[in-house]
Amino acid sequence: MHVHHAEMMISAVSPKQYPAPDVPEVALAGRSNVGKSSFINRMIDRKGLARTSSQPGKTQTLNFYDINQEFRFVDVPGYGYARVSKSQRVQFEQMVRQYVLQRENLELLFLLMDFRHEPTALDKQMKDLAEEADIPYAIILTKVDKVKRNQWNRHFQLYEKALDLPTVDALFPFSSVTGEGKEDIWEVIEAYVFDEED
Repeated sequence: MHVHHAEMMISAVSPKQYPAPDVPEVALAGRSNVGKSSFINRMIDRKGLARTSSQPGKTQTLNFYDINQEFRFVDVPGYGYARVSKSQRVQFEQMVRQYVLQRENLELLFLLMDFRHEPTALDKQMKDLAEEADIPYAIILTKVDKVKRNQWNRHFQLYEKALDLPTVDALFPFSSVTGEGKEDIWEVIEAYVFDEED
């Protein structure tokens, strides 16, 4: 897909602040510092649209990005950041659950996980939430450029087992540095977001 228009629309903390549900949305969920902002920037070939930070836990709102006025990426607050207070963590969790379970135009959920490490309990909870919501999801394995290619199969098998997946078909390796996996992920977006309209 050629992205000719991309802009940050709004940061929201409650449904009354969401944009109108008039185009499909693809939500991005993952641990703080998993690389969600870098993912957005690489996917749309814009260096600074989604602000990246060396300080984890910066995303504390639902950030809506308009892409080609055809669909939106929605970056949800990262989880697992130790310096966030317990009450804030609960608040973020409720914000994410409410969005995922109730947003009528949410068509696809990308679960971003760091390929270097095995899935955490919170990663597994996010996968469970996707299944509870009955929303199609794919697992984007970020930072694959930091893992030697001859070790990839071992990491895939680890994820397949840890997340209790029937196959590795839902796993998509991705690197915001090299662009690895970008085209495959666009194919997933086009299949789930635009198929009904074609």
